Amino acid sequence: MKRILVTGVNGQLGQELSGILPTIGEVIGVGRAELDLTQPEAIRQVINEVKPDVVVNSAAYTAVDKAESEPELANAINAIAPGIIAEECEKLAIPLIHVSTDYVFDGSKGSPYQDTDPTDPLNVYGKTKLAGEIAIQNSCQNYLILRTAWVYGVGGKGNFVKTMLRLGKDRPEIRVVADQIGSPTYTLDLANAITQLITLYQPEIAGIYSYTNSGIASWYDFAVAIFEEAKILGWDLQIQRVIPITTPEYPTPARRPAYSVLAGEKIAKVLGTFAPHWRQGLRKMLTELYAQ
Repeated sequence: MKRILVTGVNGQLGQELSGILPTIGEVIGVGRAELDLTQPEAIRQVINEVKPDVVVNSAAYTAVDKAESEPELANAINAIAPGIIAEECEKLAIPLIHVSTDYVFDGSKGSPYQDTDPTDPLNVYGKTKLAGEIAIQNSCQNYLILRTAWVYGVGGKGNFVKTMLRLGKDRPEIRVVADQIGSPTYTLDLANAITQLITLYQPEIAGIYSYTNSGIASWYDFAVAIFEEAKILGWDLQIQRVIPITTPEYPTPARRPAYSVLAGEKIAKVLGTFAPHWRQGLRKMLTELYAQ
């Protein structure tokens, strides 16, 4: 059985991975309490003690707006740490699967981004994640960088779906940005893809890939779908109306790409199938959340 080291084990993706990966190997999960990613020597020590057959780095500094005022911390976790993990993986001659983001792009292309398209992040979070990708490429040969987007799941502290449900409980209307377009991605579908990639991995498939759920939506479309699906399940919500607004009407510290849809053909060839549609993922997530 493979020994699989998973970082960020308490995050929403990390929790999904902890549930699925035991089907293919022995999982050693580390969260902030076990591994401080701002400490390079701690990273080296953990990897050398565990001696894994593969590392999945699902840890990240993901507070996009907060990163604007904490660039050094975001850089330590998103850029420096992945490079160190990659160096240790290279020494052990093992693969690294690293989760990255659609925010490495500026959103000006207007059609789905290929993995080979030029990057140009608009914010500190995107810049630090891109720096992490580059550090990995410079430090090891056996890597899969998996760019994803608009991630949500049952686990973790909070995400867009949970926020909408919380607000929808006691508000009759909510204003949601309608001019940012992407692909909502369910953590369980992403975790299943990562599990499959571990079993399939060969050095010849190393490189950068994109994995999101299929289909596209604005945040407004996503919010409308959340409430439609939640009401079908029987959620007690006060929400009557979702009002579409523009990005300038909802200013945030970090700029976000207007269009960050990622092309899924390359990863589909490796996995043998396209990702499920985002609405399907949403339905599954809400069904699980409602049952809790």
